[in-house]
Order: sequence, then C-alpha cells, then structure tokens
Amino acid sequence: GAQDYYKHINRGCLDLRMDYQLQNGTLVDNMRYDLHGLYNTDFFTERAISVISEHDPSTPLFLYLGYTAPHGPIQAPDTAVRQYTSHMTGSKMLRRKYATMVSLMDRGVGQVVGALEQYGLREDTLVVFMSDNGAVYGGRGSNFPLRGGKTSLQEGGVRSISIVNSPLLQKTGYINTNLHHVTDWYATFQALAGDHSEQVHKKQLDVDGLNIWESISLNKSSGREEVLINMRIPEKMNQELDNQEEEDNMTDNDVEEVLTKTDNKAKDFFVIRRGDWKLFSGSSYIFNDWTEKNCEKRASKDSKMGSGVKLYNLALDPREMYDVSEDFPQIVQELLAKAESYSKNVTVTGKRRSSGAGKINGEWHPWVTAVN
Repeated sequence: GAQDYYKHINRGCLDLRMDYQLQNGTLVDNMRYDLHGLYNTDFFTERAISVISEHDPSTPLFLYLGYTAPHGPIQAPDTAVRQYTSHMTGSKMLRRKYATMVSLMDRGVGQVVGALEQYGLREDTLVVFMSDNGAVYGGRGSNFPLRGGKTSLQEGGVRSISIVNSPLLQKTGYINTNLHHVTDWYATFQALAGDHSEQVHKKQLDVDGLNIWESISLNKSSGREEVLINMRIPEKMNQELDNQEEEDNMTDNDVEEVLTKTDNKAKDFFVIRRGDWKLFSGSSYIFNDWTEKNCEKRASKDSKMGSGVKLYNLALDPREMYDVSEDFPQIVQELLAKAESYSKNVTVTGKRRSSGAGKINGEWHPWVTAVN
C-alpha cells in the first residue's frame, strides 16, 4: 500500500521489483523501471495470469496476489472511472475513483479465476480472497457495526473477512464463524499441497498455525481455542526512532504505513481472545469508538487511548460495548495468567515498521538491524 499506482514509488523511492537475479554469486534485486506508467492492479493481474499459464498442472502451485488496491493514493485510469461510475455523477471524484479501484480489482480477480479454468487448474485449486485489517478509524472507510479500526486491537481493526471458493469444498454457501488466525492459512495450504517436511527431511521451524481445512470445508470446529491479538513489553522494545524528521514530514498517503503519534503513546498492553472472551489489559493502548454506517466524508475522530482491564463476550457483544470484567473475575485471571507464557517467547524488536536504512539510491531495499 501507499505506492503510486503508475510511478510505483513509495515516499520518493522505487518499490517495484520482480524476482532476484544472480550476479557473480550474489542475489541482486531486479528493479523494474521499465514498468513506469503501467497501472498496478492491471499489471499484477497480467503477471498472475502469466504465472498460471506457464505452470505445470501436475505440480502444486502457490500464488500470492497482493493487490495494493484499494489502498491510497486514490488513483484510477480516467477511462475506467467513466466506465464503472457513470451512475455516480452526483458523487465526488475521489469517491468515484475509489469505486473504480475496487471494480478493477474485482475484474482482476475474475480474470485470474478465468485463467485457472482456461489452463485446467480450477477444479483442484482453493481460492482465498482476504483483507488484512479494517478501515482506518476516522477516515472515509467504515467498520460498522464493529468498534475501532486499523492499528487498533478492537474488532473493527482485527476482525477481517475472507471469501473461500473451490470445487474441493464439501460444504458451500454458508458463513463460517469459527475462530481462525491468519497463520492458519500456511498450515492449511501446506497440508493441501501434500507437503510433509518430515518425509523429505526438511528443517522447519515450529508452525504457529493450524490446518483448518475441515473447519472450512465441513464447517467443523477449527481446533483453535485462542488468539494472542497483540502484546507490547516496554523492556523488549528498541526505543530508538531513526529518521524522526522523515516521520514528522510524512504526507497523508504515508501516515497509514508508519506508526502514528497515537500509536507511539501505547505503552504496555496484552490483548487476547479465548473462545468468545476477549481481554484488554495494560497501562496504555488504542481504544476507539465506533464509525458510522456510511462514511462519505472524513470523520473528525481521533484515536483514543484506553487503560486497565476490560473483558468482552463477543458472542453477545460483538460491538465491544459492555465491559464485563467485574462480573467474571475468574475469566479475567485465567486470561491474564497467559501473559507470562507468551512473554517468554517475545524477542527484542524495533519500534518502527520502516527505516530510512532501506532507502538506497532512490530505491527501497530490504534491511536488517540486529538487536542484541
């Protein structure tokens, strides 16, 4: 996200590469200056179709298609805006462009599925369409009726929807409400592809996710009882903020990609879900209100901070309106007790998600900072 859809630039540097090239024994980024001017969504779709067309159907295929749409900046081809939003003449151009971005992504997904059919892969393929987080709180997006938004740990930020489609599914046309976590997809894909690391003596780190195939295909229990939503331990956070001037001068298109000033106020917290119970605890964490059902205008809502212990029963209260921590002290103590076991596995980490160290000669490159 936050990448210019035509220039492929993010915060002044090119951020588009295709694979790596081996040069004199060293892997070198294959930066694609030649794609300047091509619209991201269309180019990503074309590239995905190319991979499908060249794939051997007798071998497994994992294809991750990470569209940047409809993340800002809000950009869309003029011809497509006229094509897809001719009925929206009363709406502002920004909203029409956003609708076009969603339409082009939708068209792209359809073309990719069509390619799976064309090249004989459709009957044996699981298609998963997912989002990574809710809309930004206080922006034009809406997470109604859920509370909070992107960067918060409330349901409006962390409860993400997915659509799963495949001829392999034994039960279809239903809404699955089982507890799943994003890490479960890896274990599920691995199992479906027939990858058994012990059979080929591959070294593999412990996998946090669970194989949720039966949960999806048959609507059985996922086997997952809890999800650690997030925790922050001050003594395990590297407090150094490099390039503070860069952060202070960020544009509107950048602000979603780097921890905001409100995020930096969050100190220590522990948020966990077990079954339908969800616990917030800590001295400072983002705790927002609710967005409207239809946010055509940017709302004048700033992120708020919360503190202390709060407990919600999401089965009865998915909007996180009623704190029942005083009514269920035993549940509170059981969930708080889990913080210690999780904290043992937390390693020292940087506070920022981006670094000026990755800017090299007008290009974004991977960087690693070792913390002892």
